[in-house]
Amino acid sequence: MIALIQRVSTARVDVDGATVGAIGAGLLALVAVQPGDGEAQTARMLQRLLGYRVFGDAAGRMNRSLADTGGGLLLVSQFTLAADTDSGMRPSFTTAAAPAEAERWFNRLVELARGAHPGVETGRFGAHMQVHLVNDGPVTFRLEVR
Repeated sequence: MIALIQRVSTARVDVDGATVGAIGAGLLALVAVQPGDGEAQTARMLQRLLGYRVFGDAAGRMNRSLADTGGGLLLVSQFTLAADTDSGMRPSFTTAAAPAEAERWFNRLVELARGAHPGVETGRFGAHMQVHLVNDGPVTFRLEVR
């Protein structure tokens, strides 16, 4: 499982002109499920999303996590993060999970997140989405759980 996380001041996802998920300060996580991902990878990714220290402490150092700040978490499925871009001029998506498998584990991540943290919002799996964000910093990290 792969997540591209961005520390945001605000973020939202629109589908067909309507907002389906929005947060204030917190993390936007674009998430890709890979073949073979399961409960262990999903649980570990949630640990990392909630515990990764990307928020400033009193001294301005990145020592605080989303769990520490209580900020929002906006989870958005994005299979293109798992693309194989090593050769040619067109990405291959053989390294991304099949849609049914990806939806199962993405939904499980959302379920676990909602059980562990307040303020969890999502995009809409499989939809054409417009993601709006104000990246705070900018701060962006790629997390991967194998």
